Amino acid sequence: MEKISLATEIYAAFGLDRNRFVAKRFGHGYINRTYLLESQNGEQYILQKINTQVFTSPELVASNYRLAANFLKQHYPDYLFVAPLRTTDEKEYCIWNGEYWRLLPYIPHTVALDAATAPEQAYEAARQFGRLTRYLHHAPLHQFQIVIPNFHNLTLRYSQLQEAIRNAREERREYAEELIEGFLDYSSIAIHFEEIKTEKAFPDRLIHHDAKMNNVLLDEKTFKGVCVIDLDTLMPGKIISDLGDMVRTYVSPTSEEERDFSKIEIREHYFEALIEGYLDELRDLLTPVEKASLFYAGLFMTYMQGIRFLTDFLNEDIYYPIQYPEQNFYRAKNQFVLLQQLMAKQELLKNIIQKHLHT
Repeated sequence: MEKISLATEIYAAFGLDRNRFVAKRFGHGYINRTYLLESQNGEQYILQKINTQVFTSPELVASNYRLAANFLKQHYPDYLFVAPLRTTDEKEYCIWNGEYWRLLPYIPHTVALDAATAPEQAYEAARQFGRLTRYLHHAPLHQFQIVIPNFHNLTLRYSQLQEAIRNAREERREYAEELIEGFLDYSSIAIHFEEIKTEKAFPDRLIHHDAKMNNVLLDEKTFKGVCVIDLDTLMPGKIISDLGDMVRTYVSPTSEEERDFSKIEIREHYFEALIEGYLDELRDLLTPVEKASLFYAGLFMTYMQGIRFLTDFLNEDIYYPIQYPEQNFYRAKNQFVLLQQLMAKQELLKNIIQKHLHT
């Protein structure tokens, strides 16, 4: 890891002596800039520069963190919740040259995997996300802020796709014509979201909203779940967001960057493992309407991410960074293939869900 020089004032804000620490870039996150601080005597911290283009109101993120930390400390004191450390003047972050910085404890002897390589890892990660939601069940939901409005609003994303189709250059629209038609043929997924959104029996819960594998720390030797991390998007939402993201990112052996679509497949053992892990925490808490949506969750997130990539391609790649001209098109096609695979195996996957709902 490359050593980085950071301002003395940032260290001082948290009561640290810059001369005692070495800073190195850390992790593979795309949003915040993350550093590992290490001293010669073994002290370690995580320092992050908050991306204020994504999180335009850092004070809301900090408020949600603190609310969750205080509630969990009171009701589940043994639960490891990685909350930011306060500055010397008791603030949630340091502002230096217009940049927002926060310090978090480093959790030793853990690993964050970019992808699950065994069903047991999928189980452990899913269980950690489910446990967080279960432990926060009685937290004051109304006090938690929406940090990214419409983050998982499929109605909005579908509307943005339609607008992008209308406004796209003819060359791009023709290039993606078959894929556009494919996603539009699955518009029932967006229509069903509208029904869920207005269903009173489908409650909002405190969920992570970015339930990828690398947002859980596992024990570096046993791969047992240790804790959830990167909670910037912790806010009220529907369980289909977290569960859907797990299905979207755990069940296939390839990522959304894979261009050889023959490698995309539904690994049933991974699907079963994550369903089991999630339901082991939430089975008795979910409403009948939520239980009926568990298969839909994977369709929901895969469809939404696919049309977001396609929308960005049609809009000339203004949101997602690209390394080659058609990258967002291929990302969208990748997600469309995954969606088709989920639909093709829906009977089997629904049977797995029913098995673990009644365990």
